[in-house]
Amino acid sequence: CDSLPPAHYKETMNTVLLWIQQSETKLSVPQVAVAEYEIMEQRLRELKALQSSLQEQQKGLNYLSTTVEDLSRKAPADLSQRYRSEIEVILGRWKKLSAQLVEHCQKLEERMTKLQRFQNDTKTLKKWMAEVDVFLKEEWPALGDSEALEKQLEQC
Repeated sequence: CDSLPPAHYKETMNTVLLWIQQSETKLSVPQVAVAEYEIMEQRLRELKALQSSLQEQQKGLNYLSTTVEDLSRKAPADLSQRYRSEIEVILGRWKKLSAQLVEHCQKLEERMTKLQRFQNDTKTLKKWMAEVDVFLKEEWPALGDSEALEKQLEQC
């Protein structure tokens, strides 16, 4: 019968749906505030892997869309509408998932940049504080030695 989808359609549909569900679950994990760069890097690698996986699944999604188009031309109106509704739901979830992935990656990359900047600033500050500490522990010149005293005050 022309109005029934091929077996491959159902298999692809199940594969794509399962992938979407698993990915939605991965993305629904609450974003914890992490202050460790390595953990953030690991999470970014996972998100990037998910993005690659999304691109691999795209072929299946395209196949489903074109198959629904073909079926719609041959199938009775009610059946045709059912197939279209089914694929529209999947495409909607796909688009949402795709956008969330991009957003999560961008936010994480921004946080990583901020954390790195903060760590660099902290390092600089600690170095400066150590230098100040050494300076403050130095012997101060005798009060009569105004030239040495002036130099030291300038350094301050």
